[in-house]
This record gives sequence, C-alpha cells and structure tokens, in this order.
Amino acid sequence: MIEATGVTWRYGANPVIDGVSVTARPGRVLGLIGPNGSGKTTLLRLLYGALRSRTGQVTVDGDTLSTLPAREAARRLAVVVQETGGETALTVAELVLLGRGPHLSTFQRAGRADHEIAAGCLSRVGATHLSGRAFAQLSGGERQRVLIARALAQQATHLLLDEPTNHLDIRYQHEILHLVRTLGTCSVVVLHDLNLAARYCDDLVLLGAGGVAATGTVDEVLDPAVLEPVYGIGIRRLDLDGAVHLLFHPIHQSIDERTAA
Repeated sequence: MIEATGVTWRYGANPVIDGVSVTARPGRVLGLIGPNGSGKTTLLRLLYGALRSRTGQVTVDGDTLSTLPAREAARRLAVVVQETGGETALTVAELVLLGRGPHLSTFQRAGRADHEIAAGCLSRVGATHLSGRAFAQLSGGERQRVLIARALAQQATHLLLDEPTNHLDIRYQHEILHLVRTLGTCSVVVLHDLNLAARYCDDLVLLGAGGVAATGTVDEVLDPAVLEPVYGIGIRRLDLDGAVHLLFHPIHQSIDERTAA
C-alpha cells in the first residue's frame, strides 16, 4: 500500500499539490485523473520520492518512503515515466536487464535467471522482436513498451506509471493497461483518457485546482455531476454491459443539438 498524507508541492509561489492525501491499496489500480496542469504527474512524483513534500509524508507498506534505502525502495517501487529521449547506446535487452539491478549486490553480474526474467518481461509487452535493437532507434511507442518491460523486470510490489499509453496505438493502449490490471500489484497510473480509466482502474483520484476534487471507485468518481465542473465540458455517461462509457460535448451545446448529433 502507498499512502500519502497532507503532501504539498509548489512551483515558485504557485501550489500545484496542496495538502493532498491519497491511498493506493494492495492489488488494485489507482488512477490519477484531471485536466492539464492539475498536478497528476507532480503527485505521482511525490508518491515515488522523486519530489519530497515539505508537509505530510508518504509511506510504503507502513514505512516512511524518505527513510528507505535506495535499493529497498527500488525493490518495492517500479516507475515508468513519460517517454523522453533515447540517447542511451544500450540495446533493448540490455536496458530491460537493468531492471534486475535492485536484486543484485554491488558487483554482482546478472545471471541466467535474470536474463530469463528480462526476456519474459519483453514477451509480456509484445516486444521480444526488439531485443537486439538499439533503444535509441525505436519509435516512441516501442520505447514505451520497453520501459514498461524494464519496470516489470524489477518485480516490485508497487508499480507507478505516468501516462503509460502515451505514443501507443489503440491495441497496445489496451494490452498494456490490461497487463497492469492483471499483475496483482498495487499500481498507480496517470491517465488522460477517462474511458481507459473507467475500463482498467479500480479506484480514481480526480485532481483539480491544487487539491482532490473527488476520490472513490470508478463508479463513484466518473459521475457527470462530479466531472463537468472540473473539466469544463459536458459529459454523458452510459453504463453498458457493466462498464462505464463517457461521451463528451461542448458545455454550451443544446440538448437538441446533442440529440441530432
């Protein structure tokens, strides 16, 4: 479990996260949603320790994150940030093998079992065919899948992902999020697409104006009455075959125009 209590972060004089408390529970996928600039990525960074709040605290399974040794933190928390540059000269196989680092001593080299785990993680994200390629030569979507494979190779008990569907086509958006949902870990994922959040998350935290606008299950948070004031757009909810589907329209659009469309 990851629990943040009263965490805060400011950029200059502007509070982005202000006294926020959230809980990611074991075996469940927690989605962080909200408009651009609402603090989703900042909150995620606070949850895995890339940023340190001056207020409150973050705990992982009851232990204060800031007191955990780096190797122990890496055994508990695997992180996938938004795909950036591909400047590394490593091959895909070598990059994914780096995920085994937290399980090796300082001068220990990866063994056969580590290579097998890394290869299995590449297979799980549909990227085995990329293993011999240079990471720097991959497309954005290919890199994203490889970075997820590296995180899986850590075999951590918690997985945190910042927009993991970025650059992915529709097929891999669903395959990656389905994989996250079936891992059985405590997972936290930043998502822009509310329909993906509806399908693959168990719980949601809706951020807006520096704080938590709503928190709860998917069914509780994905309510048009809750979402519309935060996003500033009209939303219609459909519950089909036990799943939530959201349709969007300009908030000034009349009911007659929506019906005609």
